[in-house]
This record gives sequence, C-alpha cells and structure tokens, in this order.
Amino acid sequence: MQVVVVAVVLVCCAVLAYTYTQRQAEDDARDKVTATAQTIADSPLVHTAVSAANPTAVLQPYTERVRRDTGVTFITIMNPAGVRWTHPDPRQIGGHFLGSTAPALHGRTFTETYTGTLGRSVRVVTPVEGNGRVTALVSVGITVATISSEVRGHLAALVGVALAALVVGGAGTYLVNRRLRRHTHGLGAEGLSRMYDYHQATLHAVREGLVLLDAERRLALCNDAARELLGLPEDAVGRYVAELGLPPSLTGALLAAEPRVDELHLTAERVVVINTRPVTGGEQRGTVVTLRDHTDLQALAGELDNQRGFTEALRSQAHEAANRLHTVVSLIELGRVDEAVEFATAELELAQALTDQVVAAVAEPVLAALLLGKAAEASERGVEFRITPDSRIVEGVPLNPRDLVTILGNLVDNALDAAVEGAGTVARRPYVEVTARVDGGELLLRVADSGRGVDPQALREVFRRGWSTKEGGGRGIGLALVEQAARRCGGAVRVDREEGAVFTVRLPVREAARS
Repeated sequence: MQVVVVAVVLVCCAVLAYTYTQRQAEDDARDKVTATAQTIADSPLVHTAVSAANPTAVLQPYTERVRRDTGVTFITIMNPAGVRWTHPDPRQIGGHFLGSTAPALHGRTFTETYTGTLGRSVRVVTPVEGNGRVTALVSVGITVATISSEVRGHLAALVGVALAALVVGGAGTYLVNRRLRRHTHGLGAEGLSRMYDYHQATLHAVREGLVLLDAERRLALCNDAARELLGLPEDAVGRYVAELGLPPSLTGALLAAEPRVDELHLTAERVVVINTRPVTGGEQRGTVVTLRDHTDLQALAGELDNQRGFTEALRSQAHEAANRLHTVVSLIELGRVDEAVEFATAELELAQALTDQVVAAVAEPVLAALLLGKAAEASERGVEFRITPDSRIVEGVPLNPRDLVTILGNLVDNALDAAVEGAGTVARRPYVEVTARVDGGELLLRVADSGRGVDPQALREVFRRGWSTKEGGGRGIGLALVEQAARRCGGAVRVDREEGAVFTVRLPVREAARS
C-alpha cells in the first residue's frame, strides 16, 4: 500500500514535470526564434542585400550559417509579397511562403504555430524596414518535432530520477515496516485492531481490578473493577497516583519500585489484595497492578473467628459444667445435699442472670449471640464481662448485621486482649464493659476495658492497618476494619482513654426503626 502511494505520487509529479517542461521548451523556442529573427532583420547585410538584383546569392549563405550557429530549423527571408529568397531546402527558394504575414506587413512582429513545408513548427515573422517602409520579411522557426526531441531527452532523465526515488521510497518503506513490525511483535493493522477490541472487551469483562501506571507514576489505564474497588473518579486516568486521595499505605504500595505480592490494604470501604509487577524493557516503563476484592472474604473470616469463639466458649462451658457436675455429685455422695443444692443453684443463677441481662438489653439476635459468646470467652480468660444497665437495642435495626458483628466483635476482642495484658497492673479483677443502645437517632456502641489504655501519641494511628500493641507489630487489622465498617454505615469511631481504652462507635439509624 505504501509503495503504491509512493508510485502514484511519483507518476503524478513526473506528468506535471513533463507538462511543465514541454510548455517551457515551447516558450524557450519562441523566445529563441524571436531573438534570432529580430537580429537578422536588424543586420546591415540584410538591409543591403534586399536592395540588390539577386538577394538570394547574398542571403542564402548567411542564413544557413546563422541557422547552424543558433540551432533553429529554418530561416526564411522573403519579399513583402511572400516570395522566398532563402530556405533550408534550396528547392523551395522562389516559392510562396506558407503562413500568415499580414501583421508583419504592418510593422509588427508576431509568432504562431503553423504547419509548413518542414512540418508543424513554432515560428516568428518580423519585418525588415527601410526608408519608412517594409522592404522584406524574416521568418525563423523550430519544428515541434525538434522541441519534442529535446523534451524527450529531459524526460529520460526525469524517469530515471522517478525510478530512483521509487526504489529509495520502497526501500525506506520496507525498513520502516520492519521496524514497526518489530515494535508491534509482528502485528499489522488488522491484528492490532483485533487485539484492541479484545483488550477493551477483556478490561470491561474481568472482575479483578487492573491498573497500569506509566514511568512517571501516572494512571495510564484503569478498568471498571479497579475504578470501583479504589473509588476513583471518572477523570482519574492521566493523574498522578499521589493525587488520587488513596490511603497512604496503598499509595506507597502502588509507588514502590519492587514487586508486591498479595498485600492486604484497606480503602475507604473495601479490603483489597494488591499485586504489582514493574514493566521493564532495558528501563523501567511503568507498573502493572492487579486488585482483588477481599471485603466479603474478610467479613466471612471475621464471622468464622466468631463461630470459632462460640465453639471454644461452648467447649469451655461444657468442661466447666462437667467439673461442676462432678462437684455436685461428690457433695451428694458425701451426704452434703444442702451444699450441693446451694452450689448448683448459685452457678445456674449466675449464668442465667448474664443470659437474661444480654437478652433483655439486646433484642437483635445476631448481636445477642455475639455478646453471649464473648461473655463465655471472657469468663474462660478470667475477665469480668459487663453489659451497662442503659443498654437497649430492639430487633430490626436497619444496619447490616455483618457490619455490626465486624465492629462489635473486633472491639470486644481487642478489649479482652487489653484487659488480660493489663491484669497485672490493676488490683481488681480485669473487666470489659459494653454499652449498646439507640441514642438520639444513632446506634451507640461503646466498649471499655481495664487495660493500660492507648498511648496519647498513638491515638491517630490506632485505626491504621498494621498498628498493634503486640510484639512484632504490623499484624493489626481489626481496628482498621472497624473504622472501615463504621464509615461504610455512615458513622464514625472514636477512641478515648479513661481507666483503660474506650472505643465509641456512632451509626445513624432511621426514626422508624427507633420507634
């Protein structure tokens, strides 16, 4: 295709050049014969010879010499009546001139293209004037065949140049095409178009997020899934990663020069797993980032942890129940029936009182089951579990139960760990206190513990992914999930320090649900 285009352009240029050369040659011939004719007409020899008895004897040798020197086809000198005195063909001398002479007889030089005895020619006729009258006429001409022969000589050179240009253009096209194919891995226009269609379809169909960053760390490409996972605006493509408003840890992972494998990060509303791979080809050209949504998976993992907690609580309760049953049986065997009844009744009343307190305060079955499980776990770990008297949640709170389990479960787990760790620093029994009520159009969840509290300098860091008070930090994700779930529900979480740490979560609920 490119060679054909080059050939067509060269042919058009050659035709235009030939036409221009033909016209230029005719103009040059016209100027040449005009100058020659006027020079002859002004010659003193001609003025003298036209008055002689035999003008041909003087003028014929003169005109032939001038014709050979100038390269014109013919020079004819005639009398005013048009009878020739000179001609390249001596047989035509004495004959009548073929062509127009009227303008010259009136003293004006003119040119014309006319077919005479030597063929079609470009000629000029000019008067020879003496004593105020026209005494003779001079006609000089060049045949069209002579002009065409000269043009054909130029045409051969023109065709040679055109062919050379065609060869050079073809070779250049071949080399450019080879280089282009090497850069496109052998794909032509059709293959690239097909690959682009597949590329677009794949980007929109794949459920995993895909982000491409250029060497300047700007967003070069972002599919629909990635835009949703990261919460990016429509005009995100072309912007720098640092300007996208992503969490610092996530921004750092995207900007890192080294690959990242299955890193867990939190956005405003989601938990995503990130893998990055630099694109290199002699130099770093950018980064490919894939994203997977682990929000639901993380929530399910939290629920599984809670179920495991329930299982452990039931196991411990079964173990404790067996111990108490053996104690009751032993007291009966020893004849201590009254002590056995008193011991069994006290244990039943304590367990039933806690169950009644939780069920009475929290009518939402998911939260009630969660609190009962955590109460059993607290009892096993030697921590007093309290439900404040003002706690009250009716059934049917218009919030996602999974989010509520994430928030309250992680807060209670952290509080239990803190209470156990700080047990040696307080004189009394460690405790965890939970408040759950609808207050002023908001669901209030408050968890306090008797631990050592949060360092005031770390209050802003507790909700950052990886923050932890345990040795070998970097594992903490519970509080980050709490903040994310609270933000997803339209609420907020706050941490304070009293005797220990106090975490307060406020989530908006509808008026109808409160009534």
